[in-house]
Amino acid sequence: MKKLAFVTGGNKGIGFGICRHLGLSGWNIVLGAREESRAMKAIENLKSEGIDVEGWVKLELTDMESIENAAKKIEQSWPEMELLVNNAGIPGNMALKSWETPIVDIQQTMKVNFVGTFSLTKRLMPLIIKNNGRIVNITVPSEVSPYWHPLAYVASKGAQNEMTAIMAMDLKQNNINAEIFNIHPGPTTTDLNGNMALPGFHKPDTVGEKVAELINDGKNHNGEFIELYPIVQE
Repeated sequence: MKKLAFVTGGNKGIGFGICRHLGLSGWNIVLGAREESRAMKAIENLKSEGIDVEGWVKLELTDMESIENAAKKIEQSWPEMELLVNNAGIPGNMALKSWETPIVDIQQTMKVNFVGTFSLTKRLMPLIIKNNGRIVNITVPSEVSPYWHPLAYVASKGAQNEMTAIMAMDLKQNNINAEIFNIHPGPTTTDLNGNMALPGFHKPDTVGEKVAELINDGKNHNGEFIELYPIVQE
């Protein structure tokens, strides 16, 4: 029986690395992306390695209608979906001091990384529960790092982390055979940080491989915060 995963932001960066290594380990993949051309390019690259990509879903996390349409398409086309990887997100302005951050930057980053992610998770949770599945959130620690602490991004991920913890507790307390947990990739060279490549940084493909290994390890990680690589001093 096939295993099917839906990965948001799966057309590039860490999301593409996760799709690649889940696919190489036997998962069927559905990509979430904002643009068709980028989604089709990613699908072409994945299929060239023999990965079974079932299709893609247009998803804009700032748009509730887009989220609803994406959820409906998944329910109708892939009712066996048992893994949701919430990877898509935006960085906000990482160059500003905390008190210089415009309110609009806080609002937009929270809207995508927390409100959008919560809305998609809420909408797909019944399917995950039905299939005894899992939700994996790609995130960063809530604790402030002295080396890297953009306010809008960290605040949005902090809210996402609390969402994970509370949902995990609700699943456990209600004896529901599904799980949700966080993975912190650590410093990774992606366009989110301007392709920063400092000592201690890893490539998206390396992170994707580690994420796939965790997903495939056969263990229950409900409520856990798993750190792949620590943030290092720049």
